[in-house]
Amino acid sequence: MPKTDTIAKLALLLATIIWGSSFIIMKDALDNIGTFFLLAVRFIGAFLLLAIVFWKKMKKINGEVIKAGFVMGTALITAYITQTFGLAETTPGKNAFLTAGYCILVPFLYWFTAGRRPDRYNISAALLCIAGIGLVALDDNLTMGRGDMLTLVCCVFYALHIIVSARYTQTMDVMLLTILQFFFAALWSSVLCLIFEPLPSLDGVPAYTWFSLAYLCLFATAGALGLQTYGLKYTTPSAGALLLSLESVFGVIFSVLAGAEAVTPRLLLGFVVIFVAIVVSETKLEFLQKKKRPPNYQVRLNADK
Repeated sequence: MPKTDTIAKLALLLATIIWGSSFIIMKDALDNIGTFFLLAVRFIGAFLLLAIVFWKKMKKINGEVIKAGFVMGTALITAYITQTFGLAETTPGKNAFLTAGYCILVPFLYWFTAGRRPDRYNISAALLCIAGIGLVALDDNLTMGRGDMLTLVCCVFYALHIIVSARYTQTMDVMLLTILQFFFAALWSSVLCLIFEPLPSLDGVPAYTWFSLAYLCLFATAGALGLQTYGLKYTTPSAGALLLSLESVFGVIFSVLAGAEAVTPRLLLGFVVIFVAIVVSETKLEFLQKKKRPPNYQVRLNADK
């Protein structure tokens, strides 16, 4: 295995570990600050960091790039808002696995926007995901909590964000689009914070919450994004998708370690089913297919003629 490929896979693995840990960190932070304030600080910090590091790219801003950044940022912040509100009313592990369902939705939404039909792997993954969601989210009375429902809504907006991102990144600078989408996500969350939430007293916010916000800005947003960009550049799409799907697994692991998750056999089975659905949808089980070897031709010497 080439050294670059190994480093790329390690970068993707580290990104999933960081994102997996962010669920429990956000859950704790929400005990002391509002959702919109958390998102505003997170995206303002990530925007300023990337804008400073890649300041030369800011010279290339034009109307077309601003429009694309606005669309991407609006889809992204809507996904984050519904996910974060859902996280406040469910466990970090359930939030992580239900959020991962956006991978299943992408092929179907792409069908409506581009006319490309989902294949048998996408359909199989969707059916598996529905079964897994039922095991994870439905209680004994076959009802679903509001936190789980909001988390499922966020999947739709994450899927839309992927589709519009795939469209705009074909012709525009990826990092510049990232900076602008963070700017508009920060703008939206800041406006909503000022309208719907009282600003928290600086003295009333514990020190560990500020450390949590710093972690979310530097590592879970800007840092993990950089690791993902590097990793996907130097590895195959199927391997990259499989590694990134581990985010939900690490989300549960950190939640259990923190004592926020009581894993029952039913919940564990639901997690496994959703994870299998993600793997089927993203990799199409290519890693199970044997690589064809080139034919072994033998050269005969006609010395006996």
